[in-house]
Amino acid sequence: MGRRVQHKHGELSTPGAVAPNSILDRLREGENVTRLHPYRKICCLLVMLSCMSAGYAQDAARKIVKKVPVQYPLVLKIKGIGGTVRLKVFIKPDGSVRDTEVLGGSAILAESAKKSVGQWKFSPGNSETIMEISVVFDPSAKPEN
Repeated sequence: MGRRVQHKHGELSTPGAVAPNSILDRLREGENVTRLHPYRKICCLLVMLSCMSAGYAQDAARKIVKKVPVQYPLVLKIKGIGGTVRLKVFIKPDGSVRDTEVLGGSAILAESAKKSVGQWKFSPGNSETIMEISVVFDPSAKPEN
């Protein structure tokens, strides 16, 4: 066997030295071989995320108390232009809407959706809640009364 030389980044072997191959060889030399299996790391992460989301689930099902109808731009409805606008809605503990943010959908319809949903009223909750709401603009649908 060759001689081992200590270096600041670990051990260096001289030519002809036998490198440890098995975990048992590395254990005999005092090396720490404890590792978490990748699936174990993923499982731990999923457990932590599910615990975090359970706290938010209480207020996530807040019901709409007052729904202001969405104004469908007449020009777009006549031309048959429709689509779905997805909004992130920030609901205060008292049930009023603090803010809305467009997540996706037709930009031309987004302003109408934001204006309407911003006036909605939800059931009260313990804390501020964030919900995702989809507003559908269907040119063939009859107007709501």
